[in-house]
Amino acid sequence: MPLDALCLMPLTEEIRKAAQGARIDKIQQPGKNELVLSLRGAGGNKKLFISASSGRARVHFTESTLENPQTPPMFCMLLRKHLLGARICSVSQPPMERMLDFELDTFDEMRVEAKKHLYVELISSSANVVLTSGDGLIIDCLRRVEGDESGEKRRVLPGLFYRMPEPTGKYNPLLVTDGELCALWQAASPGKTVESWLLETFSGLSPLVCRELSQQLCGDIGLVICKLPAEKRSLMPEKLREFILRVKAGEFRPFMLSDSGKPFDFSCIPITQYGDRIECSVFESFSEMLDTFYSKRESQERARQRTQALTKTVKTLRDRTRKKLNNQRRELASTQGRERLREIGDIITANIHNMKTGLSSVRLNDFYSEDNREIEIKLDPLRSPQQNAAKYYKDYTKAKSAERHLTEQIEKGEAELHYLESVLDELSRASAEKDVVEIRQELQKMGYLRAKSGGKREKVVRSKPLRFISSSGFQILVGKNNTQNDELTFKTAGRFDLWLHTQKIHGSHVVVFLEGRELDDRTLEEAAILAAYFSQASEGQKVPVDYTLIKHVKKPPHAKPGMAVYTDYRTIFVTPDEKIVQALKVN
Repeated sequence: MPLDALCLMPLTEEIRKAAQGARIDKIQQPGKNELVLSLRGAGGNKKLFISASSGRARVHFTESTLENPQTPPMFCMLLRKHLLGARICSVSQPPMERMLDFELDTFDEMRVEAKKHLYVELISSSANVVLTSGDGLIIDCLRRVEGDESGEKRRVLPGLFYRMPEPTGKYNPLLVTDGELCALWQAASPGKTVESWLLETFSGLSPLVCRELSQQLCGDIGLVICKLPAEKRSLMPEKLREFILRVKAGEFRPFMLSDSGKPFDFSCIPITQYGDRIECSVFESFSEMLDTFYSKRESQERARQRTQALTKTVKTLRDRTRKKLNNQRRELASTQGRERLREIGDIITANIHNMKTGLSSVRLNDFYSEDNREIEIKLDPLRSPQQNAAKYYKDYTKAKSAERHLTEQIEKGEAELHYLESVLDELSRASAEKDVVEIRQELQKMGYLRAKSGGKREKVVRSKPLRFISSSGFQILVGKNNTQNDELTFKTAGRFDLWLHTQKIHGSHVVVFLEGRELDDRTLEEAAILAAYFSQASEGQKVPVDYTLIKHVKKPPHAKPGMAVYTDYRTIFVTPDEKIVQALKVN
């Protein structure tokens, strides 16, 4: 999956054609290791996305709109200071290296024209973005590298001169001569596979490309060199030379590999090693391919990082509530025999004249039983018969009070557990930072979290519900959290609008605004699909969704946010479909 030097070659040319001569109009840093440069040039406006994230390092044009933090990071502010208004005069890739050099015409602190360089290093384990002056002095970098005592690890720090990444010691396949190629093949270890030899010998090739070359040059992958037929072995240098000539001629196309509709790898050459098991899609540009490949993966990862800490806190609260509920239910179960305590007190009282102090037990007739059978009753020998009877009455009263108290506490605990589980469901779907902030503020308001003390107070966030338009033109709104669900259902919607919710499953409130029109079956189905998709049953099939008019939906007294009861409803069964959801969504 890493962006290798081979794939970076056509991508660099693509970026050079569009970016050369353009000016940097805006700089943003949506993530810790991500940058977006908005470019304005003769070819129109473009957004150049740069990622130095481990395993996802890349650079390409993007159409995606990424959310930015409320306060720009320091590196972003520094880039704005030095590069806003700068003109990109060249974009180059050092031979078979996974890095780009953006040469920029800009101004120094005295407003004198100056050259600067923005180096984008895409080596997965040590990806970085480095800004230098024209003479190579490092101004700052995204990741500061201290180096090590041996000096083998280069230092990347402000004030030092920039040095290129250390060479790997491998051969550049574009510069190797025919004689060198034959010599390298002859010297190959017989016990190695063809793909491992290619990977260890030549720079700029990814494991996927090396496996594919083995497939195309030798007819299979995993072939050990010593077991190759003599004819194939002798033709290897010639076939490898033909591949190198195609690379030099720029015969590249962007391919994305998908397994069951989910992208898992990409390449600049056709991939045949998987046969018909994998779908291979061709794109118009490398930027479009990379943007498509990473967009879903990045959005999911970004959402997971944003919600990780809050999700952990809410899970702890939920587990604590669940444990407390289980203990209370056990205590409640122990109070179920309280009536027998009162009956034994009555039996003792009726037989006090036949009892004396000091007995540890007594056998008496149980006049509450049908056959008036004799039973054995335990007594406290230190208590008188009257005191023993009083003790049984006291235990009865205590159990009765405990039952009433525990019943109330269990009811509250169940509502609390239901609420916390609904919050976890909302966090699983939170895709933007403001969604997470709004949920956190709701939890603070409810007393589950403490508000930050001192310093700058967190700005109160008020986001809007998700908006959709049905095939028939009806507006459909979907709440993103409990507070928003309450606002949507009990304040925004009218009495005769349609309300939907998954049956006995945590999910969003969905409202179809009828505006006096008659609801059609297709709109009902689409609204139900939205309710099922934005619920815990998003991966299920034939999900039950209840629907009724808003006038039949009520908020119970003292209920937690998002809680509602409803009557006069009907149920429809649907299967969530992401394609339908995306088709109906209004940006």
